[in-house]
Amino acid sequence: MADHRFLPSLPALATGLRAAWRDGYGLADLRKDILAGLTVGTVAVPLSMALAIATGVPPQHGLYTAIVAGAIIALMGGARFSVSGPTAAFVVILLPIVKQYGLGGLLIASMMAGLILIALGITRMGRLIEFVPYPVVLGFTAGIAVVIAVLQIPDFLGLETDKLGEHFLGNVGHIATAIPTLRPLEFAVGAFTLAVMLVWPKLRTPVPAPLVGLIAGALAAWGLDMAFSGPDTAAGIETIASRFTWEAGGISGSGIPPIAPDFNVPWHLPGPDGQPITLDFALIQALMGPAFAIAMLGAIESLLCAVISDGQTKTRHDPNAELIGQGLGNLVAPLFGGITATAAIARTATSIRSGARSPIAAIAHAGIVLLSVLLLTDLLGRVPMASLAALLLIVAWNMSEARRFLYILCTAPAGDVAVLITCFGLTVVFDMVIAVAVGIGLAGMLFIRRMALLTETKLVSTAGHAKDSAFPGGTAVYDINGPLFFGAAERALTSLNQVDSRIRTLVIDMSDVPSIDATAIVALQSMISEMQRKGIALVLVGLQPRIIVKLRRAGIRKAAGSLAYRTNLAHAESVVAHWEQLRAETVTV
Repeated sequence: MADHRFLPSLPALATGLRAAWRDGYGLADLRKDILAGLTVGTVAVPLSMALAIATGVPPQHGLYTAIVAGAIIALMGGARFSVSGPTAAFVVILLPIVKQYGLGGLLIASMMAGLILIALGITRMGRLIEFVPYPVVLGFTAGIAVVIAVLQIPDFLGLETDKLGEHFLGNVGHIATAIPTLRPLEFAVGAFTLAVMLVWPKLRTPVPAPLVGLIAGALAAWGLDMAFSGPDTAAGIETIASRFTWEAGGISGSGIPPIAPDFNVPWHLPGPDGQPITLDFALIQALMGPAFAIAMLGAIESLLCAVISDGQTKTRHDPNAELIGQGLGNLVAPLFGGITATAAIARTATSIRSGARSPIAAIAHAGIVLLSVLLLTDLLGRVPMASLAALLLIVAWNMSEARRFLYILCTAPAGDVAVLITCFGLTVVFDMVIAVAVGIGLAGMLFIRRMALLTETKLVSTAGHAKDSAFPGGTAVYDINGPLFFGAAERALTSLNQVDSRIRTLVIDMSDVPSIDATAIVALQSMISEMQRKGIALVLVGLQPRIIVKLRRAGIRKAAGSLAYRTNLAHAESVVAHWEQLRAETVTV
């Protein structure tokens, strides 16, 4: 255990920081965290810019997200190793918001999503996210990857096309008609950057491939401009500086402003018409649906990232604290120009591989991004748009998990394959919200069907086989196995109505019934009424006490000679024998 410790044991610190403190955080751990933060920060700078541009906002907003939200979530979240910032999964949700409500609307929706995440964490809903089926998650993430890849084609090929819209099929049509406008130099830079980023990891060097690829792409663009366009022509290869401009405090420039994130309320920022957006109840109402979608995707991706990092580091995250941390990050970051943030699986894995020991690595990553904004904006402005498109193509490929997608298609049960394909198709053609809603609905129905098949009613003995049972003749014994709920109750209990006419007593062994719902209670009442009409007595055996309480509340109470509860079959045998004796005495009289 280290002798030097740096983190005070304060209740305000979140789970990840306190866990590192308990493990004995020392100078050696601090050095590892700073080096890991340096590595992840160099990856986060180009990714944050590229994802902001893909979302439809200037690149600095992605950087501000990594700085502000990255630090706040690391401090307040419940996952020790998660690194947060803008992620590719949100592109398909945020792009339509920007087109419809502008930058101001996007930041307001992000703050609303932050409040929803905080509410989910406070109400301890973190564990419920774990019940989202894997085919649903894989289906919509693969669909998002396809949409992101298509959105990068114009910049990658240098196409002259109008701004792409919200609809995938329409975008594909626009891209197809713009193919004749392909600019060979832009395509060459994009292809070269892509090749460098694919080959570089094979060299197994500690320098991140995105950093090397973008530097190589910028140098290639400069060389091609010098060779074919000249250094002073405006017809050169498009870069961040040539596409984006900024204005702050009466000063203007191109590319990325060399200033730290500054406080500015979102409703002072431009809407879709370029004018400051009007904050009113109608806007809040209109943004509620997008905000809920942002919160749900943020919760799913953040907790999925936390689970993966737990598996890599043998630690355990606090899902509710992580939701609160994510909510605080998304609530505060928009006040400083940051867009939606969530835990990033790739950046978290890079941080762990680089030796991270605590959330300080994520805080260091935010600091590296801040230094890049303050010191390197001129260099960042020289990054070609084609190179950023190449980077996002790789992000999309990794996000698609194509090999796992094909593996599920080839090996999973037909129902899971149907859920996977449905979520994928709906995400691509419509949007992720519809895909997740329909996917979870289909997966739920599939689960109900499977559980219903697990619940069965078996005939154990009848009057014709009394020698096989200790029960007297005229008794039928049935065994129900599995939960009795709305998907299984009717099928399980209906078969009991078809008993032999010679049966006088029906014994139902329900010791293997773990739960019962309202539908099953109604079906049981109906079956009991039918048995009483036929003059058949019932003995319910082995019911758990809580289920008996439910039945009694519903009016299913024991009645002498017609309905009894017994704890086991031996006790049931005695009550059936007693009833048979009473019947015999009645007949004799």
